[in-house]
Amino acid sequence: MSLQTPVCVVVGVGAGNGAAFARRFTTAGYRVALLSRSGQVTRQLAAELDGARAYDCDVTDAASVERTFGAIRSELGEVDVLIHNPGSGVWGNVEDITPGDFEASWKTNALGGLLVAQQVIPVMKKNRRGSIVFIGATASRRGGAKTAAFAPAKAAQKSLAESMARHLWPAGVHVALVLVDGVIDSPASRKRMPDKPESFFAQPSAIADQVFNLVQQKSSAWTFELEVRPFAEVW
Repeated sequence: MSLQTPVCVVVGVGAGNGAAFARRFTTAGYRVALLSRSGQVTRQLAAELDGARAYDCDVTDAASVERTFGAIRSELGEVDVLIHNPGSGVWGNVEDITPGDFEASWKTNALGGLLVAQQVIPVMKKNRRGSIVFIGATASRRGGAKTAAFAPAKAAQKSLAESMARHLWPAGVHVALVLVDGVIDSPASRKRMPDKPESFFAQPSAIADQVFNLVQQKSSAWTFELEVRPFAEVW
C-alpha cells in the first residue's frame, strides 16, 4: 500500500455488495471512491463514511471512465485497490433476450472491467503493488436456460481477469476473481423472495470480508479464483 492513506475504488455501488465493500475498506482505513451510474445511493453512503466520495460513472463509456478516474486521482490519490462489482445482469433465454440485452450485459461486465482496470494498471505496475478484484458469478462456467445474456458476459469477464492475472502478477499486481454463487441479501431480494430463510442468502458483509482478505495476501501465496456461497446453497 502507499505511504499515504490507501485508496479503494468500488465500481458498481448499490445496497448490497457494493455498500458492504465500501464499509469494510473504510473501516480498514481506506479512502473509498463510490462509483455508480446514478448517484443517489452513493451520495448517501459517502455522507456516512469518513473520507468517501461518490462519483457518477458509466463504466461502458470510455470517456466517462477517464473523467471519473482523473477526478479520483486528483481528489483522493492513486488507487491501491480496484473492485469491479457490476450491477445485476439481464435475464432471459435465447429467444427472450434482444441483441441490445446481450450487448449491454457484456459491456457492463467485461468492457467495463477492461476500461476501469486500464486506468489503474500503469501506476500499480510502476509501484509493483496493488489489487484488482473482479466480482464474478458461477454462471461464468455454465450457461443456464435463463442466462443467455448473463452467462456469456460473466464468462468474458472471467477470461479477462485470468488473462490480466497472468500478465500482471509478475509485475506485482494482484488480480483476483470472486465467484459468487447464490442470491445476495438486499432489500430488493428480500422483497422478491419473502419466504426464503436467512440461510438462503449470501451476506454482503461476509463477502466483503473475503475480498478484504484477498487484498491482504502475501505475493508468495496469492489466490486467483475464490468461490463464495451460503452454506445452505445447493451446488
